[in-house]
Amino acid sequence: MAAEPLKTLFHPFEAEALPLPRKDARVLFLGAEPGFRLPEGFDAALHLVQGFRPHFRALQAAGYTVTPHVEGQGYDMALVLAGRHRGQNELRIAEALERVAPGGLIVVAGGKEDGIDSLRKRINALASLEGHLPKHHGVAFWFRPAGPEAAAPLRAGNPDLVVDGGFKTAPGMFSFDRVDAGSKLLVASLPYDLAGNVADFCAGWGYLAAEVLQRSQSLTALDLYEADFEALEAARLNVHGAVEPRFFWADLLTEAAERRYDAIVMNPPFHSGRAADPEIGAGMIRAASKALKPGGRLFMVANRQLPYEQVLSAAFASHAEIARDGMFKVLSARR
Repeated sequence: MAAEPLKTLFHPFEAEALPLPRKDARVLFLGAEPGFRLPEGFDAALHLVQGFRPHFRALQAAGYTVTPHVEGQGYDMALVLAGRHRGQNELRIAEALERVAPGGLIVVAGGKEDGIDSLRKRINALASLEGHLPKHHGVAFWFRPAGPEAAAPLRAGNPDLVVDGGFKTAPGMFSFDRVDAGSKLLVASLPYDLAGNVADFCAGWGYLAAEVLQRSQSLTALDLYEADFEALEAARLNVHGAVEPRFFWADLLTEAAERRYDAIVMNPPFHSGRAADPEIGAGMIRAASKALKPGGRLFMVANRQLPYEQVLSAAFASHAEIARDGMFKVLSARR
C-alpha cells in the first residue's frame, strides 16, 4: 500500500470536514499500516488492527497498540484503510459496523485505482453516507450508522470459501478462490521421500503443507510459517494428519525460523503491493538456507522470468530446475 491512501484517510480531519475526536474517545483503526501521520490535535486513543506481520511489527515498534485481529466493542470511531481486495474491504467495514457504538463515526479511505469509488457506492446503498472528500489520488467517505444491521449483507456477500473440496479460505488471502497454479506444479514435482523435520515457508492457507503431510509418510515434524495472520488461522483448520503441525506467525525476512529442517517447501511472494519485488523471494531463499541442516533440501516454485538461480548459487551447494510449464519453474537446492 502506498502512503497516499493513508493521507487520504486523515484528510477530512485536516480539512475540517470532520471534527477531531475527543481526547478520551476510543478509535479503532482497521487495516492500519505504518507511516501514517496524525493531524495536529488528533489525541484520541488508537487501537490498531493489522494482520500482516511486517506491518504489525513496524506499528508496534512505533509505540502503537496493535493486534492481529479485532478486539473490543463500543468504539467511538472506526477508521478503515481500504486496499485492493473488494471482499476484504467489505469485511473490514462490517467489523467497523459491529464494533462501533450506535451513532459512532466510520471513516473509510482508499485509492481510486483500487476501486474506492465502487466501494463508496456499495456502502451508500446500505448506510447513507454523510459525505466524501477526494484527495491524494483517493477518496475518503464517512457515515454514522444507527446500529450494526448493515454488516449482515456485507458478511453474506463475502462468506468463507471452501476451495478444492475442503480448504477453508477467506477474501484477502493469497489465491483465496482457487489453488494457485504454481503451488500445484510444485506439489506435482515433490519427491515422495521427504522425511524428518519439514517446513513450509510462506504457507498461506496451508495447501502445500497439507499435500506434504498426505504424501510423505516419514515426517517427524511439520512447521508452517506465514506472515498473514488470517491465512495462518485458516491453515490451522486445513492442515492436519498423523504429525501434529506447528504454526508460526512470522516475517521470515526479519525473524529467524526456530528449528533446523531436513527439507523446506515454499511458494514465496514476489510482489509488494502492485510492484514486482523479486528481492522478497531472494530473501526467502537466504532464510531457507539458514534454516536448513547441512545436506537439507529446498523445493520452491517461482515465475519463470524471476532470476533466482544466482541467489541459489550463492546460498546453496547445488541447485537445479526440476520442472517448468508456461508460467512457472520449480527449483530444488541442497544445502
